[in-house]
Amino acid sequence: MFKTPEELLKYLKDESVEFVDIRFCDLIGQMQHFNVPAHAFTEDAFTVGMMFDGSSVRGFQAINESDMKLLPDVKSAFIDPFRINKTLALNFNVVDPFTDEPYSRDPRNVAVKAEKFLAASGIADTAFFAPEAEFYIFDSVRYQTRPNGSMYEVDSIEAAWNMGKEQEADGGPNLGYKTRYKGGYFPTGPNDQFTDLRDEMVRTLEAVGLEVERAHHEVGTAGQAEINYRFNTLLQAADDVQKFKYVIKNVAWENGKTVTFMPKPIFGDNGSGMHCHQSLWSGGKPLFYDEAGYAGLSDLARWYIGGLLKHAPSLLAFTNPSVNSFHRLVPGYEAPVNLVYSARNRSACIRIPITGTSPKAKRIEFRVPDPTSNPYLAFSAMLMAGLDGIKNRYEPPAPVDKDLYELPPEEAKNVPQVPGSLTEVLDALEKDNDYLTAGGVFTPDLIETWVEYKRKNEVDAIRFRPHPYEFEMYYDC
Repeated sequence: MFKTPEELLKYLKDESVEFVDIRFCDLIGQMQHFNVPAHAFTEDAFTVGMMFDGSSVRGFQAINESDMKLLPDVKSAFIDPFRINKTLALNFNVVDPFTDEPYSRDPRNVAVKAEKFLAASGIADTAFFAPEAEFYIFDSVRYQTRPNGSMYEVDSIEAAWNMGKEQEADGGPNLGYKTRYKGGYFPTGPNDQFTDLRDEMVRTLEAVGLEVERAHHEVGTAGQAEINYRFNTLLQAADDVQKFKYVIKNVAWENGKTVTFMPKPIFGDNGSGMHCHQSLWSGGKPLFYDEAGYAGLSDLARWYIGGLLKHAPSLLAFTNPSVNSFHRLVPGYEAPVNLVYSARNRSACIRIPITGTSPKAKRIEFRVPDPTSNPYLAFSAMLMAGLDGIKNRYEPPAPVDKDLYELPPEEAKNVPQVPGSLTEVLDALEKDNDYLTAGGVFTPDLIETWVEYKRKNEVDAIRFRPHPYEFEMYYDC
């Protein structure tokens, strides 16, 4: 939207902007914000910066050294379509308040360093990412945990479990056309009851600068959806994910719906992934295409795949960083549980999309990630794994073009699988992280903080609590 601070400041005055929304990302991936009146946002914001308490942000500072500083990225600005008063939203990077050095635990700084590392590598100068974050649209959600009980319940007017209800939630008769389990892919209305809502999401996404390519109902019942938009460079693609989730949640909220990007909110139906298409370029030329290679892949692309597969167990600590992530990564729900690559085959964790003969369209699709990931860290980690594969010329296992879900047991046992839990991938990250710390892109401090936070606040938080289903299995023992 802007190239210089001067352009931004002029826009604030010329367009009667009332507020500037200061945004930055915590370590886990949640955008934080505070706003200032536009008249108070001056050139000092770009030099002196904006101070905040880093001890109150997840994964940041201790209370005895809590002061941190924010500096803006003018290229990230957009007008917030949900604010009553005209507001310009702007992403900031976190820096040390004394030295202005980039803060090592700021996820956005990691993405900046990853792009610089790529440019200095001599391999390529640009990495493009195109994430596809799926989500569910619910009419209501309830959840609660107490020492003596826990529960959750989601509901949707189009959900399969509502086929037998006498009345809809609004008191009217049940008119049918509920979406069957795993039967939601591409039906027209009245089965697809969210077309108009997705249209509003698309319009709003385009208003904030995303170039939408398609929108549709996904496989799952209860309003699972996918909206795809155009690829971008690594840092901007991560910004786009945060903007995308913000828009999707708020459009749903304004229409009396609630959205979740949880990987597995419903038992027995498809989960929500965030497949990541990616490619490397140099001097405006694509590097992943070679007509003579398998599926049109160059040697460089194949080695990039080799890096992703070799480091997958530790890489998943950033691309699938939640306990819920591993409820999705199970066979039978189009989940990419097999650590192999293939042309077209969606049962492989890396797919080579059919793109015709255009070298510019050649890319790989890493299908494992999900939307609980912090996009700045996830994209950076994928790039670092791929670059490590190129530098060391890691050859991936031979591509597999058969349906891996239908393999006989004696063959299936030889196909490597993704790890089965958050604990496993955190353990793997502790043992395998040199590819991430190359060039100081990720720091040992960030990795240690990440592992400690995830174990204490997520793994242990669930491990220490009995699950409701345990009562069904064991209460009468």
